[in-house]
Amino acid sequence: MKVLDLRCGSDHRFEGWFASEEDFQSQEERGLVACPICADSHVSRLPSAPRLNVSNLREATQPAPVDPQVVRQTHFMRAVRHLIERTEDVGERFPEEARRIHYGEVAERGIRGQATPEAADALREEGIEVFSLPVPLAAKGPVQ
Repeated sequence: MKVLDLRCGSDHRFEGWFASEEDFQSQEERGLVACPICADSHVSRLPSAPRLNVSNLREATQPAPVDPQVVRQTHFMRAVRHLIERTEDVGERFPEEARRIHYGEVAERGIRGQATPEAADALREEGIEVFSLPVPLAAKGPVQ
């Protein structure tokens, strides 16, 4: 297994796991390697230290350094996926469904969808709490 440190054009950093160096090159040439945050398929390799199996050692000398940007990206993606898993996508019917819930016409539930900025402002003026959350394309599909 070959683990590579990668970066997309938007400077999102992530790991890619491949069967071999050739497997990575083949997938990259076919446009199959994409950023899990923004789905950008223009990725580049970052320098990385080799991975060593140290399971037979009693203690690790130093913990691996943690990249704060990767930690933030990971937390953001988890939060977005959590929201997606627990809400119903009502698409362009969002303003109408939000009003129906607010005025008690249908059972209360978590919903998500699309609304123009003007429609979102109108909902807020009616006392309906809404917020905008740009969902990365990668969050809409399965984790690879």
